[in-house]
Amino acid sequence: MIRFILADLRRMWPGALAVVLLVALATALGVGVVLQERAIRLGSARAADKFDLVIGAPGSETQLVLSAVFLQPSPLPLLPGETFQKLASDPRAAFVAPIGFGDSYQGRQIVGTTTTLVRNLGDGFAEGRLFAAEGEAVAGSDAGVPLGAHIKPSHGAPEEGGHTHTALAYTVVGRLKPTGTAWDKAIMVPIQAVWHIHGLGEADHDTAGHAERETTLDPAAPLDERFTGAIPGAPALLVKPKTLADAYKLRQAYRGQGSLAVFPAEVLTRLYATLGDFSTVLVAVAAGAQFLVAAALIFVTVIHIGQRRRQIGALRALGTPRSTVLAIVWLELFALLTLGITCGFGLGYAAALAISGQVSAWSGFALPVEFARGDLGLAGLLIGFAAVLGIIPAVLAYRQSPAAALRV
Repeated sequence: MIRFILADLRRMWPGALAVVLLVALATALGVGVVLQERAIRLGSARAADKFDLVIGAPGSETQLVLSAVFLQPSPLPLLPGETFQKLASDPRAAFVAPIGFGDSYQGRQIVGTTTTLVRNLGDGFAEGRLFAAEGEAVAGSDAGVPLGAHIKPSHGAPEEGGHTHTALAYTVVGRLKPTGTAWDKAIMVPIQAVWHIHGLGEADHDTAGHAERETTLDPAAPLDERFTGAIPGAPALLVKPKTLADAYKLRQAYRGQGSLAVFPAEVLTRLYATLGDFSTVLVAVAAGAQFLVAAALIFVTVIHIGQRRRQIGALRALGTPRSTVLAIVWLELFALLTLGITCGFGLGYAAALAISGQVSAWSGFALPVEFARGDLGLAGLLIGFAAVLGIIPAVLAYRQSPAAALRV
């Protein structure tokens, strides 16, 4: 029987290939949507794991998280320096790191921060060391700048009236190991250098003297992260609470009255809800496409059985039992549908990998494309449907009279 089926499929390979491709593409659509949505959920959640609490000026919670955690450029209002100083002395905070952004280098975000945050961001250095002077920088694992590179920061896009700072060129002295966050594509510099290069900071650096000071900044100026006295504001503060209870207390204490405190995971949960609604629509579209393909396959197979009436009649005239004819027809279609489903899972996985790669390239954080145990249930459901679908033409062949078939 198997040899007969293989020979039959080789003889009708164009039609068999069309059936496999139809099923594969319909399956790939649904599988790709499921895998991509899961990749975005897992990737964003893992990227936000390293950031417990984010505090910024009142405004959009979502934009605060996107800017501070995922480094998506946006003009955030500045949080007063007094808030940072108050938090830095709060016993419930293990550490507080101000971050400043707005500058870039060849499309990579330059983020001003502290040595404490850099040390706690990843698992150490792949090469080099931590910055120790205003003119030094640490590159993320995927920032694409080598050790020893000299970086002149640009403020804003050139087409939007941006300009290159001439006051200071950073020298890359270290490169972090991968963290799985958007910061892997960033270049980290001392926050005080960001303040000074934008005409902020110490009292003797007033805004009026900004142009002159840009020509005299000392790249070897040592860091002073005690942050005593009046300090400039920052777009966001990244806070590491000492305990889970402290995290909720800090969030409550700094939510309102001139500041906004959020848990990134909490904001992402709301985004997931929106994403879930969107993915439900896509899955419904994919299910509709699969239903149409199934209907088309039924139509094609019924026509196919009609075209094979003489062959089926000959088999019956030679004494082949009806059950054998039923099994041959059913096995042929079931094999094609199962092969299409298998190829569809492979195509869906490949498509999700390609899309995740593109998203990771601009977002900066990894999107893990992986199957889950629940996907086995989806595969089983599709294969079960294929088994049921294959019965229709098999029953038609089973009921066919050999005498009537040979007269056609």
